[in-house]
Amino acid sequence: MRNGAKAAIVGGVFAVMVGGAGYGAYNIVSAVSGDGGSAGTAAEKKTGPPSADEVEEASRAFFAAWKKGDAATAAAGTNNAQAARPLLVAYGGQAHITKVKITPGTPAGTTVPFSVAATVSYEGKSKPLAYESELTVVRGKTTGRALVDWQPAVVHPELKTGDTLVTGEAASPPIEAVDRDGVVLTKEKYPSLGPVLDSLRDKYGDKAGGTPGIELAIRHESEEAGDTSLVTLAKGEAGKLRTTFSAGAQAAAEKAVKQYAESSVVAVKPSTGEVLAIANHREDGFNAAFEGRVAPGSTMKIITAAMFIDNGVTSMNSPAPCPADAVWKSQKFPNLKGMQPNEGATLANSFMRSCNTAFVKLVDGTDEKPLTDESLTTEAQERFGLGKDNWKTGVVSYDGSVPASPGPDRAANAIGQGQVQMNPLNMASVTATAITGTFRQPFVVSPKLDNRQLATARGLPSDTAAQLKQMMRLTATGGTAQKAMSGLGGDIGAKTGSAEVDGKEAPDSWFTGFRNDIAAAAMVQEGGHGGDAAGPIVAQVLRAGG
Repeated sequence: MRNGAKAAIVGGVFAVMVGGAGYGAYNIVSAVSGDGGSAGTAAEKKTGPPSADEVEEASRAFFAAWKKGDAATAAAGTNNAQAARPLLVAYGGQAHITKVKITPGTPAGTTVPFSVAATVSYEGKSKPLAYESELTVVRGKTTGRALVDWQPAVVHPELKTGDTLVTGEAASPPIEAVDRDGVVLTKEKYPSLGPVLDSLRDKYGDKAGGTPGIELAIRHESEEAGDTSLVTLAKGEAGKLRTTFSAGAQAAAEKAVKQYAESSVVAVKPSTGEVLAIANHREDGFNAAFEGRVAPGSTMKIITAAMFIDNGVTSMNSPAPCPADAVWKSQKFPNLKGMQPNEGATLANSFMRSCNTAFVKLVDGTDEKPLTDESLTTEAQERFGLGKDNWKTGVVSYDGSVPASPGPDRAANAIGQGQVQMNPLNMASVTATAITGTFRQPFVVSPKLDNRQLATARGLPSDTAAQLKQMMRLTATGGTAQKAMSGLGGDIGAKTGSAEVDGKEAPDSWFTGFRNDIAAAAMVQEGGHGGDAAGPIVAQVLRAGG
């Protein structure tokens, strides 16, 4: 409404016609002191709290002047006439509020509750306005008069210092965020999307079209705060902001995360990079699905396996022995309790069983194909598009970190511990890249909307992608992800993960998987093994499809 308001905000100096004499008005205004009293000296200055009679008289006089639209007299009945006057003038002026009826309630000491019934009229359109408020009567510090203690909330309970009231064209048209098929998305139906949709409206609202409505609104002192609508006289035509979300996948994601506290999930379309769903179930309201920064556990082995294959260290059907434990730079790395060693294991076998020691044993490469501290970082950045801080999804997001780590952390990073940080958005993207061979930066609104440049990466050789996809298929049908993925039809694959966190009794549960052209990843803090908590969340989203 900032561009559509027809009346300017009234300052501290203004003219009010009293009895047809402008000079008389000047005398009335200029004679008002800081606490609403006359500059003259009273015969006897009263002290102490106002009496019941004084409360009744002061409030009645204030209400009477307010109802008549006599802003100067109403303001003079307060202990801060200079602050009260502009807002009271705006009430009947730029707010176009008329036919004011004020009904006092039963006083409670010096506080008087009251109800307001009025009419808002603008350009031939009228709507009723009704609300409850209260005022308190105090003793004027310099005059001893009983005066209304001035607070903007006296005029309307939602008003704060610096606010004013305006009726006119809304600041911007209403905006409907819609999914990929035009289904309207609301935070009431999809709670996890609330902050995301608000962010998208703020950022792209001016590109959504539509026409503004007519409304009575609170204009806040800070423009960034936006207007608070109180009464809509005429609805505008909503603009459409198209997102990449799928209402079906989003509904499934919202339902799935409700099963576990501190859980998050993201689903993407591997063939395009479009985000189909995002959901969080957290007490803190943090968008961990897009902004989280935690260790991803063994889901990281997708990237590590790609590094081995791309650098010629081993391949899907080549050796990747799985001993009971492995030592790297004096640090001992065990497997999950109960895992049987297999010195003859292939990479596919160690991947589908999520054998830590196999990956730690290969982290140095071979004599012919050595790896360095930078090898995993290079793989993550150049092949999977991670860790360059350049994703432009349309909302705030984090694109992961795989730092080049010396010492024991090089091995820890390879199994998703150490210094690696990810979130479900990152791991859903990793799965999408792994099964297609092409990195497509995830996004929630089309880059054509604002001509932003999406991040790029080399992607994977077709043979590497084929091997990763097959290993994930084996994991889903006969490995650690089998239970969670049971009953899903189509082309499916997955990888489980559990990340140990210092000071936590249980590891974070991670799971990422795909079904046809949808990839999803979930994380449940302190959820235990990947297949136990995060797995069912991902499976439920994959079952819903895109």
